[in-house]
Amino acid sequence: MSALSTVARIAFLASDVLVDSQPSSFSTTFNQLAHLDRKPRILSAPLGSDAGEIILRNTDSKLVSLTTSAHTQVITRLVLHLAEISTHPVVLHVALQDDLSDVILLRAAAPFFIVSSTPQQAHDNALLASRLAFTQRKAVVHAFFPGTSHEPISELPADQVLPFLLSERHPTTPGHVTPTSTEHESESLADPTASLLYKMYETAALETLSQTRRPLRPVYRHGPAEAQTVILTFGEMTACPEVEGVAYVFHSLLCPLPPSRLLHAIPTSATRVIVLEQVHRWTTKFLPLYLEVVSALQQRENRPTVQSGILGKAEHITAQDVQALLEQAASTTSVTARLTLGTSPSVTSDTIIPQIPKHELAYTKILQHLFSERLEIVNDPSVVTAQGSVATSPEYALGRVRGLVDLRSELSSVVDDLLQDSSTPSHLHSLLSKWSMSKDDPVKSNTFGSQIVQSLKDEPIVHPAAARILELQAHLPARSRWIIGSDAWSYDLGASGLHHALASGLNVNILLLDTSPYSARATADPARRKRDVGLYAMNYGNVFVASCAVFSSYSQVLQSIMEADQYNGPSVVLAHLPYSSEDASALEVLKETKLAVDAGYWPLYRWDPTRDEPFSLDSDAIKNELKAFLDRQNHLSQVTLARPNLASELVSSLGGRVQEARRARANAAYGDLLAGMEQKPLLILYASDGGAAEKVAKRLAGRGAARGLATDLKAFDSVGLEGLRGEEAHVAFITSTAGQGEPPQNGRQFFKALNAAVLRGEDVLAGLKYTVFAMGDSHYWPRPEDAGYYNKPGKDLDAKVEKLGGEKVAPVGLGDDQDADGWKTGYAVWEPALWKALGVDSIEVTEAEPEPITNEHIKAASGYLRGTISEGLEDTTTGALAPSDTQLTKFHGIYQQDDRDIRDERQAQGAEPAYSFMIRVRMPGGVCTPDQWLQMDQIADEHGCGTFKITTRQTFQFHGVIKRHLKPAIQDINRALLDTLAACGDVNRNVVCSSIPTMSKLHNEVFQFSKDVSEHLIPRTTAYHEIWLDKKLVAGEALQDHEPLYGEFYLPRKFKIAVAVPPTNDVDVFANDLGFIAIVGKSGDLEGFNVTIGGGMGVTHGNKKTYPRIGDVVGFCTPEQGRFVAEAIMLTQRDNGNRADRKNARLKYTIDRMGLPAFQADFEGRLGYKLPPARPFTFDRNVDDFGWHTGEDGKHHFTMFIENGRVQDEPGRDFKTGLREIAKVHKGTFRLTTNQHLLVSDIPDVDLPEIKRLLAQYKLDNLNHSALRLSSSACVAFPTCGLAMAESERYLPLLVDKLEKICEKNGLRNDAIVMRMTGCPNGCARPYVAELAFIGKAPGTYLMLLGGGYYGQRMNKIYRGYFLLLATLHTSNDFESETVTEPEILAILEPMIRRYALERLPGERFGDFTIRVGYISATTSGKEWYAGMGGEGQWRESV
Repeated sequence: MSALSTVARIAFLASDVLVDSQPSSFSTTFNQLAHLDRKPRILSAPLGSDAGEIILRNTDSKLVSLTTSAHTQVITRLVLHLAEISTHPVVLHVALQDDLSDVILLRAAAPFFIVSSTPQQAHDNALLASRLAFTQRKAVVHAFFPGTSHEPISELPADQVLPFLLSERHPTTPGHVTPTSTEHESESLADPTASLLYKMYETAALETLSQTRRPLRPVYRHGPAEAQTVILTFGEMTACPEVEGVAYVFHSLLCPLPPSRLLHAIPTSATRVIVLEQVHRWTTKFLPLYLEVVSALQQRENRPTVQSGILGKAEHITAQDVQALLEQAASTTSVTARLTLGTSPSVTSDTIIPQIPKHELAYTKILQHLFSERLEIVNDPSVVTAQGSVATSPEYALGRVRGLVDLRSELSSVVDDLLQDSSTPSHLHSLLSKWSMSKDDPVKSNTFGSQIVQSLKDEPIVHPAAARILELQAHLPARSRWIIGSDAWSYDLGASGLHHALASGLNVNILLLDTSPYSARATADPARRKRDVGLYAMNYGNVFVASCAVFSSYSQVLQSIMEADQYNGPSVVLAHLPYSSEDASALEVLKETKLAVDAGYWPLYRWDPTRDEPFSLDSDAIKNELKAFLDRQNHLSQVTLARPNLASELVSSLGGRVQEARRARANAAYGDLLAGMEQKPLLILYASDGGAAEKVAKRLAGRGAARGLATDLKAFDSVGLEGLRGEEAHVAFITSTAGQGEPPQNGRQFFKALNAAVLRGEDVLAGLKYTVFAMGDSHYWPRPEDAGYYNKPGKDLDAKVEKLGGEKVAPVGLGDDQDADGWKTGYAVWEPALWKALGVDSIEVTEAEPEPITNEHIKAASGYLRGTISEGLEDTTTGALAPSDTQLTKFHGIYQQDDRDIRDERQAQGAEPAYSFMIRVRMPGGVCTPDQWLQMDQIADEHGCGTFKITTRQTFQFHGVIKRHLKPAIQDINRALLDTLAACGDVNRNVVCSSIPTMSKLHNEVFQFSKDVSEHLIPRTTAYHEIWLDKKLVAGEALQDHEPLYGEFYLPRKFKIAVAVPPTNDVDVFANDLGFIAIVGKSGDLEGFNVTIGGGMGVTHGNKKTYPRIGDVVGFCTPEQGRFVAEAIMLTQRDNGNRADRKNARLKYTIDRMGLPAFQADFEGRLGYKLPPARPFTFDRNVDDFGWHTGEDGKHHFTMFIENGRVQDEPGRDFKTGLREIAKVHKGTFRLTTNQHLLVSDIPDVDLPEIKRLLAQYKLDNLNHSALRLSSSACVAFPTCGLAMAESERYLPLLVDKLEKICEKNGLRNDAIVMRMTGCPNGCARPYVAELAFIGKAPGTYLMLLGGGYYGQRMNKIYRGYFLLLATLHTSNDFESETVTEPEILAILEPMIRRYALERLPGERFGDFTIRVGYISATTSGKEWYAGMGGEGQWRESV
């Protein structure tokens, strides 16, 4: 453990207010302790701000602690306030870096100054300092060296820290403890004040000793009692080499520094005293503590020689080093000469090159990418070695810019002088003229400048101007100059360097990085107002301003930076990069960015005062301050006159109109409530993620109304705990269970408030009559130690409402999915008890309970998929569609989603979820033209989130499409001669086929077959064209829609078809409802297909009626018969599928229920003939063939790696741009693979060099990845998928990073292991046929599956029940317990992979190996999938 973490822990546990100076080395520990009930108020002090002011504003607290590193700027500002701080209970914990030069300045004004050299000493002194400051109400400086101890640190338990601080003074000291000094020694201090302070220290030290059982000595000696030489050390020196006649004296208390203690530590036998101080930047004649030692020794008659020295790094000091010091001391006669011991730092702290935080490199990489050699970061850390640490300060950098601008102005003048000289050669005169006219052009100025320099060197001319041009040649190219600063400038705008930069009018670009997380804004010091730099800069009138966020919109960042560079004058680019510590993951930064942008806290915009309309808003939300500025500038009123709708849209906060509509609905609901006040009221509150608990709540409301009750139905969080205070109605709580015993999403704020009220001991629900019905699965967490998770939210709710004064009217009901009737078994007992409590149990209800509306009702009533979609698109009061319409839009290729990263935040704001839509294209066979690719790229930018995804169904998928962009997006897709009809829904979906780059003729045949089957099975409704393409039915609707294949109910569930070409099973043909396996004759011609039926991936956690299944081969058909075979099988499923239970409605369940022979007989009866026997075939892989291939027709194909199919631009990986540039020149096709990768296909010889150049330029030809990464795949999951239970696409690359290191360590870098991850059990990435798979079960929690076949021929099964993989991804959720990263999974897989590397048979694949050696048993059929889960033999674990 490190001293940093142990000091941070004590500061956190002891303080009421904790001021954390940024950048923080302590925040990781603070985050780890955030789950504690008792926690301080943490205030962040950005670098450059005044931490002393923050401390003084909070000195009314019982204890204030500051945690900071020994940064010159921080310490200097503290010195100014220290006299005032010294009289308050404050502890300044300062982490040192091999130097006391800065922190020693605090000694002059601090009552107490303590130094710790080891982690254990740091823990004890942090405790001592906190006790001393708390009891004596005086400031204590605790400086410590942040080293790491190899031995365990003995720490005071967390629950004992605060009681220790609050305990009475002068506890009884254990008899065996020796006081640190005698009364005589204390009284011998000359200064009465110092004497009193020392007694205070002694008292606190004794009190701390009683807790730690370790002495805390202010001064102690090591070495012989009669030493001739004494080395006094002030700093970090843990090694004490034994040297004859030498003793060492160490000081942990530097203030007060009692002379008596010094004299006591230095034996009278000493003839030489060497004072070593760890200060490397001290400019005065004597070092700070040397004179105090000399003064103390003046009291002796036989005074030793006292010499001064510098203590360097002393970790490896030997006896020879000490002997050399003694020889150096003996040979020196001057008392001012400074001796040295230990190695001095190679550079002093003045010249230590600052490290750029890793997250901030994202912006510097963008600058380097855009400007390359033109880029000049004026305050770059690299200039520190030449100009000192001050060179990185923005103020100093501004001075440098002015100097550079002046030099370029001088260069321009001397060029003019040379132009006016008649003796200047004509060719040089021409170059100088061209440079003068284009000196601000980044390309031409560089070109002409190089030619001028070369000309002057080749043909020197005698002229002062020529010589000066050569001296100033570095200024010939036009530079892009940038100063990079932090948000510290936001606190003191008028006095900071920003004011001077803007007022100067210089052509300089300022990039300000704001790293404050949006979710932590509440912890900011309310007294320190953080001003809006953007507004401040815009008020100057001549400054370009942009606000951007790389994790929100990469393209907007590029546009902002390029426009800033082109602007002639000061430019300010505000860049949002929220992270709490260096250890924060990119995923955490992404989520914080989205919260800030979508909530309007960090709007994306550009302000260019040279334009007619200066302001451009690039995000949907805008904050009030910016809105007010635009109004004041009158720009908005000008827009209003010209385009009123645009103006309203420009400044409307996201969700504003939604809130207005909600208020109207609330008023209507209130009227209904008043109308029903005469009846017995029943308030039903539900918390539900998947909708099951909500359906139960609606059922209860209907049955209550039928009994004459005035029922009201609401979600937990829509009422809140305060809303129940004084509630007169009976309240029925209905809640499901999410994840690891956590409450559902729409009840978490309620549960947080409930927990807080219980901790405070309040009776906020006194008199509330309530009951609880909980829904869960007793086998969802089947390990015995996890039994407490079963129905935990409902049980906790019942107990805590009762603690808050609630009166239970009926026992808690427990619905269990494992019961014969599921939740209904427990509900049947609970509901009658509720009616009895309400006195309505005797009322006979004769009216039949309405049948619940299912998807089958919605489809039948939809008018062939019309519903009210058109009306919903016109409704501007909400970003969503009606729930029934969202079931129908799936048939149109559209899923309604919302951004789950910011769901809680928007709910807290009173806004509806950030609704958007996913659009999936229907593109049979996964082939598109370059023109279609360019149009998809444009659609992603204009209508989506700027990226698009290659899916496992071999097509395009767009995310983040808001409702008003739905129709334009689909129209643009259709203009590209593609569509989205039947890409989703209960129909045949996109037909996929193998990519096979080497067999051109065969690919053309199976591709055409895929298109034919898709067109044959496509729905015939005209609703798609009416709604999205504005094509109406003719003849006054006399012609009605008809679905010859599907009918009005369509299919019971989705239907998937794949076409595979052996030996590559890249489409995982057995995982599909229907599969065609190409059979190729000896001549290479396509003879037909083997037919497989009954594959399917979806499962429901905890429901053993559901399982994955791989298809059975049932026969052979010709290419001409294929479409009719597909039709017959689909119709058999249509007529026999389970429409009563969608979870058991897929074809795989129909086959297992009917039996394969009966099902085959049915569809063959429809065909009119039996399928002949299947023909032999062989598969050997299901991964893509990466790299270059040449087809039979001589054309070339390149298969590239697109991780998880996400086509986007990132710093250093501009894949989206690169593919766009390739599409502009490519004359062939693009082929999408079902493994989410991409082929640039059909490249003729003449275009090959250009395609290769573009691939190399954009790093798209990089295949230098491990085979594990090349074989991995993930679904989208968070934040958009509504079914996701855990991360997938955003997390799998991080997991692969760790696992591929294990593979490389064991020599398996080039050995593929098919690994897949999904965020839920529905199986979009086909995880159940992977060799190694992870399936999301709750946030951060996954099933681990082993034993799948390498080429998809065998299913895997569950090996371990769960793993906690992600660390605090959802920091807003107090109920989640992701507290570890990957220890369990790495601990299991590392020895397994090592054993595979050592013991595998020739050619044996990982999945086969895990079965052979007994880790897991082979899965023989879908029905047997659960048999043997949890491992085999010694590896078995109950799941």
